[in-house]
Amino acid sequence: MDAIGADHRQGPVSGFVEPVTLAGERWVTLEPLRDDHLAEIEALAADGELGRLWYTGAPKAGAAADWLRTRLAVQTPETGLTFVVRGLDGAMIGSSSFMNVDGPNRRLEIGNTWYSAAARRTGVNSETKLLMLGHAFDELGCVAVEFRTHFFNATSRAAIERLGAKCDGILRSHQLLADGSRRDTVVYSILDIEWPAVRSNLRFRLDRNG
Repeated sequence: MDAIGADHRQGPVSGFVEPVTLAGERWVTLEPLRDDHLAEIEALAADGELGRLWYTGAPKAGAAADWLRTRLAVQTPETGLTFVVRGLDGAMIGSSSFMNVDGPNRRLEIGNTWYSAAARRTGVNSETKLLMLGHAFDELGCVAVEFRTHFFNATSRAAIERLGAKCDGILRSHQLLADGSRRDTVVYSILDIEWPAVRSNLRFRLDRNG
């Protein structure tokens, strides 16, 4: 870990995830979620396509306001930060969050990630994760970043594994879902000592995506 990370680990932990805008070079800009993003989120969710992803936290048609309130309720410097993801043309194309923040232990989770159909299978997710992981490790001095997903979310599991995250295990019957089913949660993580290799891999993938 470089000097920036070391300094952060020795400093105060209040305000661990202060709101910040993260700008990529090729695909995306990330900005903190706000109330006035509601109309854009409603538009993305309106056709119901996002809501059909039953194993994700994506907003459902007609329920964007509920999704927004839920994310903003846990958006404090000590608990988390949700970003809206914009393409370089300025259009909103998705969202991702810093969650389950543990400032004293320099850990957090990246989750609640979803994208519009047009943004999938592009460089959007690679650059989003490059920006968020870079902020977590290089600016916040994290020692570990977690990713968690539903056992049956094969697409998400494959995407997390392509990042270079290692599987820590499965939390069985971890959550009771609204439909009465139980979620088995697969836990992955990237450590600070692994970050340089993960960063190189993400940059390589971005180069291939143009």
